Amino acid sequence: MMFVSLGIGTVLAVALISVVSLLTGGKVTDQSGQPTSALVGQHVKAFTLSGLGTTTQRAPWALGHASVLIFFASWCTPCQEELPRVAAYLARHPTGSVAVLGMDSNDQRAAAQQFVKKMGVKFPVAFDANGTVTSTVFGFGQLPETVFVNAQGIVTTVHFGAIDTKSLARGISALRAA
Repeated sequence: MMFVSLGIGTVLAVALISVVSLLTGGKVTDQSGQPTSALVGQHVKAFTLSGLGTTTQRAPWALGHASVLIFFASWCTPCQEELPRVAAYLARHPTGSVAVLGMDSNDQRAAAQQFVKKMGVKFPVAFDANGTVTSTVFGFGQLPETVFVNAQGIVTTVHFGAIDTKSLARGISALRAA
């Protein structure tokens, strides 16, 4: 009888955890209920990756620059909607001392190069072919994501999903003001 009770208790606990996870989307939220990340406030490791062009791309904070990292891939439907708006916004609005770096992840190089050209991206793009930096340094399993990092390498904001230009502008302004 005791084993039956333990079994029922275990099943109920697993069911409850699953329901709570489904209802909350498995995301951590801040005091206002907005999704946030355990990365916020953490120092992120600098990285060096090959770029989609001929140059190597390095984490901008390793060079003392606040930065916006825009994670995307050519096969990602939300990225296909987000990236043209972001590229157009960034082409019209100077970011000052804040560096912008695209992070193409889990993609084929030729597809990534064609995608970036088609989307009108003028900012540098690092190529994370196997998603190693995306998944191990930042812990992302989904795309798109946008990360704001100060000049000391501390994550200030993580935006889950496609970012709108108001949120992008707000994040860049906050980095410039810091």
